[in-house]
Amino acid sequence: MAIERLIAGFRNFREVYYDGQPEFYRSLVEKGQSPDVMVIACSDSRVNPSIIAKAEPGELFIVRNVANLVPPYKPDSSYHGTSAAIEFAVRDLGVGHIIVLGHSHCGGIRCLCEGNERSNRREFIDGWMSIVDHAINLELKGEKLHRHVEKEAVKISTNNLLSFPWIKDRVVSGGLKIHGW
Repeated sequence: MAIERLIAGFRNFREVYYDGQPEFYRSLVEKGQSPDVMVIACSDSRVNPSIIAKAEPGELFIVRNVANLVPPYKPDSSYHGTSAAIEFAVRDLGVGHIIVLGHSHCGGIRCLCEGNERSNRREFIDGWMSIVDHAINLELKGEKLHRHVEKEAVKISTNNLLSFPWIKDRVVSGGLKIHGW
């Protein structure tokens, strides 16, 4: 049933927006994208940056991953999807703003905070979440710990953005602003 509803939604989008505003969508194709804002958001299905910001198509360049994390700069031959998206947004699209969009009740943060309590380790999430494992405050427990780590993760990610030399250069020159939301 979920897939059928999504297909119906796509058909509605096509009729109302795409067919109803052909010039707008044609210009997005012909002129290419030129968003001024990049958003790094969580993959959580409840957190949609375009809806939250009431953004139109073409306004935001969005990368989503578990817990809206930015890894530190580390160019090597490994796979770096988030870093590749950041590089494209900054170096190719020339965005003027990067927003790290955190949220409450994050499943990735919960996995990190409750990691020692889980019997089944995660092959990819555990390593990914280690980006912010130093945010854990052992004096806090439960929801207080989760909220603390969610906020600290945004700070760590904004600081990690500055570990990319071409981001730091643009921030210092005033051509790029970093925001933690």
